[in-house]
Amino acid sequence: EVQLVESGGGWVQAGGSLRLSCAASGFTFDDYAIAWFRQAPGKEREGVSCISSSDSSDDFTYYADSVKGRFTISSDNAENTVYLQMNSLKPEDTAVYYCAAAPLLTWGLMPPKPDEYDYWGQGTQVTVSS
Repeated sequence: EVQLVESGGGWVQAGGSLRLSCAASGFTFDDYAIAWFRQAPGKEREGVSCISSSDSSDDFTYYADSVKGRFTISSDNAENTVYLQMNSLKPEDTAVYYCAAAPLLTWGLMPPKPDEYDYWGQGTQVTVSS
């Protein structure tokens, strides 16, 4: 059974930090790109960051402009887990954060499009107060 399980969400004041985890099982982790998306109430889903979780030293990463310099994505292939370290959090980062997995082959010049993700987690709430 394929599972993506997010954890690490919570409440934090502006300027604070959180680290989200996405634990994957049921598929070949090294063959997939793992991304974080978020969706705030009344807003469209937004791609936040993505990493090619191949077991190599040449991982590709992507960050949305809104999080560049504040968020860092990383992958632990031994644990089949992807992390999103979120620093300098802002109230506008408040959202439900989802991780998703897409075949590495779908990563061309840009990371996979939302409809190319095969698997999605249930989400974890992040709330940043001002």
